[in-house]
Amino acid sequence: MQIYIVTNTARDWPANIPGVEVVDARKYLTDPAFSELRGIKVFNLCRSYRYQSTGYYVSLLAEARGHKPLPHVGTVRDLKNQTVVRMASEELDELIQKSLAPIRSDRFTLSVYFGQNMVKRYERLAISLFNQFQSPLLRAFFVRGEGGWQLRRVEPVSASGVPDHHWPFLVESATEHFTKRRPSARRSARTRYDLAILHNPDDPEPPSDAAALKKFIRAAARVAIGAELITRDDYSSIAEFDALFIRETTYINNHTYRFSRKAAGEGLVVIDDPDSILRCTNKVFLAELLGRHRVPIPRTVVAHRDNAGEIGAKLGFPVVLKKPDSAFSRGVIKVESEDELGSRLQEFFEESDLVVAQEFLPTTFDWRIGVIEGHPLYACRYYMADGHWQIIDSRAEGDDRYGKFETLPVEMAPQKVVQIALKACNLIGNGLYGVDIKESNGKFFVIEVNDNPNIEAGIEDAILKDELYQRIMSVFLRRIEKQKSVFGA
Repeated sequence: MQIYIVTNTARDWPANIPGVEVVDARKYLTDPAFSELRGIKVFNLCRSYRYQSTGYYVSLLAEARGHKPLPHVGTVRDLKNQTVVRMASEELDELIQKSLAPIRSDRFTLSVYFGQNMVKRYERLAISLFNQFQSPLLRAFFVRGEGGWQLRRVEPVSASGVPDHHWPFLVESATEHFTKRRPSARRSARTRYDLAILHNPDDPEPPSDAAALKKFIRAAARVAIGAELITRDDYSSIAEFDALFIRETTYINNHTYRFSRKAAGEGLVVIDDPDSILRCTNKVFLAELLGRHRVPIPRTVVAHRDNAGEIGAKLGFPVVLKKPDSAFSRGVIKVESEDELGSRLQEFFEESDLVVAQEFLPTTFDWRIGVIEGHPLYACRYYMADGHWQIIDSRAEGDDRYGKFETLPVEMAPQKVVQIALKACNLIGNGLYGVDIKESNGKFFVIEVNDNPNIEAGIEDAILKDELYQRIMSVFLRRIEKQKSVFGA
């Protein structure tokens, strides 16, 4: 992918970086040759991005030409939006407090050059701000108040606005950014497309373990897709790929949803897509959706402060309480009495105005049916952890945390289980899902639909083995080819 740096004049970028061409803004806007270019990336370092300025039009026309500009016009708007800046400050609060704790003054300005800062202590904060506000050169302004440090505003910086003594570091940062993860360097002659697999190497309970991730990469290569593991720090590289596969626990209010939305906006094939994440990660939404479409679920009350006193009478005890964004058994508790229910509800209501309460269905195992594109992929029985009512016992350590498992051919799972799972998934979308189902007194009840189901080596792949990974990668291949044919890329 050819890289262009666009500035008001070529003098604004005096450095020479191999493989990078510097062009002045007027030439980029007016020379017909640039309208015809394909497969390029534009870094807009003009002196101003104000509405209808030269810099504004560089990003605007670059988007229209498919040139993948940085910053996007949307980013320019975000930089001026105090609500967006305040949300970023809240999301990064812990990192901000930790990074700026040693500073004695009440004001601080951080320069961010292609996601980096000259002081190593601010490295993590710099990349996080760059991921939030995708602009090559930034200045972030912080103020310390009674509640600690706050991000007050973020401004783009033009190339001409960089102090002379910062230039050696700026060139180094730019060179590193331009050369890492470029498809032209990464893609081999045997691969046609590039797939990013988002994972968290520090997650103690990832949806796919290291062995499974390696199997995904090998399966991708067999269908001519070059797959690469990325982390949350690689947000700025998403546009370099053809598809994104999220193998990290998803939440609405963290980077996984932001990755998904950005990838979808860039025209990538995405699993998990933003809509699936939005629908699956909120238990209130799932309860309403499944109930309305007559998918069997346990007796359920969407609890709020006004109806909290009715839960015990309607559901009996014990009762299960779920935070709307609970995952991997976290945020899901069992309460045994009216008094305990009241106290735990108060805790949950501090975080969410609505809470899901469900009748407790004691079972020795849960069914999990894996589904992709509306077709069953695997069937597992996840047994409860020893002496516990869930498949994961957060109180225990090591292997004692988990119950045993049993993987079956889909054909050997009860037909009703598979049918209910497919119906539930069809209400969500056309992605990769795992449906948890309880069997009680001969009846089946959907507990939840997971947009990011576990696929671990030796567990979910016990029956299909490498074929399981191959089927998922084949879905990516078909979708990428369809996407390319539609847009003529």
